[in-house]
Amino acid sequence: MTAPQTALPELSERSIDRLAYAHDASHYLLVPDAVATPATADQVSALFRESHRRGVPLTFRSGGTSLSGQGVTDGILVDTRTNFRRIEVLDDGARVRVQPGATVRQVNARLARHGRKLGPDPASEIACTVGGIIANNSSGMACGIEQNSYRTLESLVAVLPSGTTIDSGAGDADEQLRREEPELHAGLAALRARILADPDSVETIGRQFAMKNTMGYGVNAFLDFEAPIDILAHLLVGSEGTLGFVAEATFETVPLMSAAATGLAIFPNLNAAVAALPALVAQGFGTIELMDATSLRVAQSQPGSIPELAGRVITTEAALLIEYLAEGTDDLLRQQREGEALLGSLEVVSPVTMTTDAKARAALWHVRKGLYTAVAGARPSGTTALLEDVVVPVERLAATCETLTELFDRHGYEESVIFGHAKDGNIHFMLNERFDDPESMLRYERFTADLVDLILDQGGSLKAEHGTGRIMAPFVQRQYGDELYSVMKEVKRLFDPTNLLNPGVVLSDEPGSYLENLKLVPTVEAEVDRCVECGYCEPACPSRNLTLTPRQRIVIRREMQTAEDAGDQKLLAELRRDYDYEGVQTCAVDGMCQVACPVNINTGDLVRRLRAENVGTLEQKAWSTAAGNWGTVTKLGGVALSVADAVPAALATTATRVGRAVLGADTVPLYDGGLPRGGTVRRPLAAPDAEAVYFPACIGTMFGPEDGGVGVGDAFLQLCERAGVSVAIPEGIDQFCCGTPWKSKGYTAGYNRMTDTVLPALLEASRGGELPIVCDAASCTEGLETMRANAAAAGGDFARLVFVDSIQFVHDRVIESLPVTRPLDSIALHHTCSSTQLGTNAMMTALAERISPDVHVPIDWNCCAFAGDRGLLHPELTASATEAEAAEIDSREFEAFASANRTCEIGMSRATDQPYQHLLELVEQATRLA
Repeated sequence: MTAPQTALPELSERSIDRLAYAHDASHYLLVPDAVATPATADQVSALFRESHRRGVPLTFRSGGTSLSGQGVTDGILVDTRTNFRRIEVLDDGARVRVQPGATVRQVNARLARHGRKLGPDPASEIACTVGGIIANNSSGMACGIEQNSYRTLESLVAVLPSGTTIDSGAGDADEQLRREEPELHAGLAALRARILADPDSVETIGRQFAMKNTMGYGVNAFLDFEAPIDILAHLLVGSEGTLGFVAEATFETVPLMSAAATGLAIFPNLNAAVAALPALVAQGFGTIELMDATSLRVAQSQPGSIPELAGRVITTEAALLIEYLAEGTDDLLRQQREGEALLGSLEVVSPVTMTTDAKARAALWHVRKGLYTAVAGARPSGTTALLEDVVVPVERLAATCETLTELFDRHGYEESVIFGHAKDGNIHFMLNERFDDPESMLRYERFTADLVDLILDQGGSLKAEHGTGRIMAPFVQRQYGDELYSVMKEVKRLFDPTNLLNPGVVLSDEPGSYLENLKLVPTVEAEVDRCVECGYCEPACPSRNLTLTPRQRIVIRREMQTAEDAGDQKLLAELRRDYDYEGVQTCAVDGMCQVACPVNINTGDLVRRLRAENVGTLEQKAWSTAAGNWGTVTKLGGVALSVADAVPAALATTATRVGRAVLGADTVPLYDGGLPRGGTVRRPLAAPDAEAVYFPACIGTMFGPEDGGVGVGDAFLQLCERAGVSVAIPEGIDQFCCGTPWKSKGYTAGYNRMTDTVLPALLEASRGGELPIVCDAASCTEGLETMRANAAAAGGDFARLVFVDSIQFVHDRVIESLPVTRPLDSIALHHTCSSTQLGTNAMMTALAERISPDVHVPIDWNCCAFAGDRGLLHPELTASATEAEAAEIDSREFEAFASANRTCEIGMSRATDQPYQHLLELVEQATRLA
């Protein structure tokens, strides 16, 4: 009896989904017919069958950070990020089994507890996924070719285009391959014999793969392995989703180099820098990053540039950012001692100083990593930023860089920087180009032809790390020659005889195919126009698994503009309708996207402005009136919650559901029994000798503490009293707010009215800014600082105001005076988006560790998306945002649960069914007098 076939996953054909997934980090754009989100390998097999039935191409996409066009299609796009995210640490971290949707950062966070990490170390590790590092054979700054995906792969589970699923780590895997895929098994064996019989092929493969190389297929697998199953597994590495789907992979891990010392060596010219490479590599430097003169000038012009570049007139100089990496301090000190003589002998324009200071090291790395930000962020509106990479033998690096600079000048590419992994001969460069202008297109085509000539004449590879993709597919044959190109085409035929799996990627017989389907970038608005669509923001976004990510919110704005320019009113109306919920209502406006964004975009600013544009006159007036009577509003809100708490939860919930049905889900909050009772009214506190002004947040009036808790307001005052620190609460405090409720919803008139109320009063209460103003809710501290910054930008004295979160104040001014008398066994600690923005996460953790020996900050921490009232208006947003963190919390027991913001505490209590409190409440309990 034939086993029933697995049903297809749902295929979305909505325009907003198809267009959101049409964009990735590359400069190519294809709109898929449908988007599929499978949850199992069996569903992927079903998708292969559907692809064959329809005759429609299939392309896999995970993080969407690929730069060469390998993750876009006009067929079926398969999202492998959403569901394939399992991580299993094996053998105390020596090995790890991972699904393709997990990011490199997520995997390394789990391995770090064992002193291990993945071998590949791409710069995009915050967002790129394991599926991508396998598909592109990723490497990075330090791993070279010894610790890349190909070398550290132990085994994988693959779904082949035929639908066959095979585990290369199984003892009988080769026999299974022979039995279920006889033509593929025999074909791989025959290709191996063909290559071994051709000395030229053997020599070419040895030369090409002695350096970083992601051009074409990894035919070095035919020399490195004998069994067809091992050849198959390693051909899949670097195949860019054109040969099969990797559902799971097991890697051997490498030691985590937790100790580092960093320095910047500035040389008089590029030749001197490259000449120093052999000695630096021999000395054991783990990282050696090259920056040319243009890079240094760009870095020098940026705010906060390092002292090493200050006041220097840069003409021909080049620099190497060098770093020792070690497992421990002793080994690091040994490396530094042994390298002193070499560093002293370098032909540099100033002495090289190696530093272990975290801030100094971060500043040095900002010079290198900030190049992309500086160039891409400053590009003209309507242009596309291209980040390319090539590799040449190290001894030819200087000549290659010099000629590449000449090509920039010849073709009119200004401010194009060259940087990269010097010890590997791997350089990156950036171009800004317009693809909507015929003359610019001709320039790009001529430049590419010259670039191909240059790199191949130097014995290099046209792609080192970023994958062949579409951009270099037409040049594979030229790089490898006819024979090995024929081998690669046979590999593709054996795996995918119908050529439906990601066609046009890796191999192309069309010379001009790299000029097709280029992404055009319309001018829309400031936040949108700066975006380079890299996707770094996506893992931090609370709505990423529910609706849209920040990148997708931006690209749909671009697609709206494109539809409007084309006069496609039907598409424009459809996108606007769906965008209201997907793009606007379910954005938490938490700003975490800005933390990760290389060009410093806060998509929340865009959403707030869109909300403001959609607010009616009556709403603006009502919320402006609320701003003038905020004490009454907050008191009534607290009373309402207390009343709701006193009646059956079902009754209150039903009432709010009716209101939501009549007035809209984005207007009426949804009550449930998990909400606390109302809080207490804020009152002034006089203190002539005050050391600080205390600003209790109004959410403490609306939302009371957890049952049995004293609330953060009383806790903070008790801690200050015990430590002998006097604080004052200003007159009129019951009317004050940080303005976030108005700002987040786009109620500009009310926000301005609250600003005019709060800041002058606080300026007076703080004696003209002499005293710090301490707030007890992280989001409100951030809101007050934003209010101050906006007002200060318009001129006046408000720049003198200093806002400090209560966590920082207690950490810096209070805790040292208080003995811990009642320590807690364990604490689950939830950092917030605002504590991240404020830079107080480390202080939160330190305070928690002061009162407990076991403090757990979840690896899967994320913004809870409660976002003031967003979690009440759209509880599905908070549920989605907290799902992974809640699962981690539920996996073990804790004595206490803490955060630093009342609404975040409510959100986490909802998610975990555990009583989250403000951390200061726990500190107060732990330091009570015996």
